[in-house]
Amino acid sequence: MGFRLSKIYTRTGDKGETGLGDGRRVPKDHPRIEAIGEVDTLNSQLGVLLAGLAAAGLNELVAVLAPCQHRLFDLGGELAMPSYQALNAAEVTRLETVIDCWNEELGPLENFILPGGSALVAQAHVCRSLARSAERRCQHLNALEPLAGVGLAYINRLSDLLFVAARLIGRRQGVAEVLWEAAARP
Repeated sequence: MGFRLSKIYTRTGDKGETGLGDGRRVPKDHPRIEAIGEVDTLNSQLGVLLAGLAAAGLNELVAVLAPCQHRLFDLGGELAMPSYQALNAAEVTRLETVIDCWNEELGPLENFILPGGSALVAQAHVCRSLARSAERRCQHLNALEPLAGVGLAYINRLSDLLFVAARLIGRRQGVAEVLWEAAARP
């Protein structure tokens, strides 16, 4: 299959550097490592969401979101190995197709909504906000070292998908959206 880790610790990062797939050593706070870390955090939280969706029997959402974990791992690989390309435009199109389908069912958003209503809705919003954070980290890296491929588009579209997924989860659970209430004007 591929490279297997036989040893988890190497001690090569003990002085604040880590290795990239191309052999370069960079500081652990390098923008590339920051981007990889944010993508990893998103992927971990998406795993929490997927576990909750599976437990709730929301398999329709699991079927759409589970492949996103794999694509995020691909994106992490692209970030760790700058010459490696795994994502393609078909993945972006897949997300857009699902967004359009789910949005058609949900109808237009008529007010700002807050992350809440149920634990699963809130977790979908955690994932959405982490996707935005990962996108910002990737964009920061892109400004320093231009990124090839569709990774930026993918992560942007994924945050949109997660927003729509949060709304759909609420609908499937019969939970009303938590509408934003503006503060009273002084």
